[in-house]
Amino acid sequence: MDIALLFIGFLLMLVGILGSFLPVLPGPPVSWIGLLLLHLTKAVPDNWWFLGITLAIALVVTVMDYIIPAAGTKKFGGTKWGMWGSIIGLLVAIFFPILGPLGIIVWPFVGALVGELANKSEKDKALKAAFGSFIGFLTGTFLKFLIAIVYAGLFVWKSIEYIPEIFTFS
Repeated sequence: MDIALLFIGFLLMLVGILGSFLPVLPGPPVSWIGLLLLHLTKAVPDNWWFLGITLAIALVVTVMDYIIPAAGTKKFGGTKWGMWGSIIGLLVAIFFPILGPLGIIVWPFVGALVGELANKSEKDKALKAAFGSFIGFLTGTFLKFLIAIVYAGLFVWKSIEYIPEIFTFS
């Protein structure tokens, strides 16, 4: 059973890393489930503090990923129209993957731009706000990727540490 949990946990680590870039997969929470599975093996001792802290980090980063693009829009002079446009653009990218993976970069930018232009903003101001949305998106993606990589590193480190116990057949 430990080997199955290790294997599924490793797969979840890979899916979590992919989820850092794909908006339909919540990368850090999926990676955290991989850590949980590793700790559910008989070989790795339970560490509920570790799991609680890593869960909190995964949830905070996931929530921030929805807030950061809108905050980036506002920081670069955008209005609520631009923030809503950015969010709508992200939803378009998720539910209508017309441009494939490129859409998760393009649509929040386009949404913020359209939102600002609909608010009768000047083209320069609207473009600056859309750029802020793009920067916010990249920041959120980087945070998710960083957390997923750190969780994968912790998974591999713990797996190697307890490999003799995991592969003991009894």
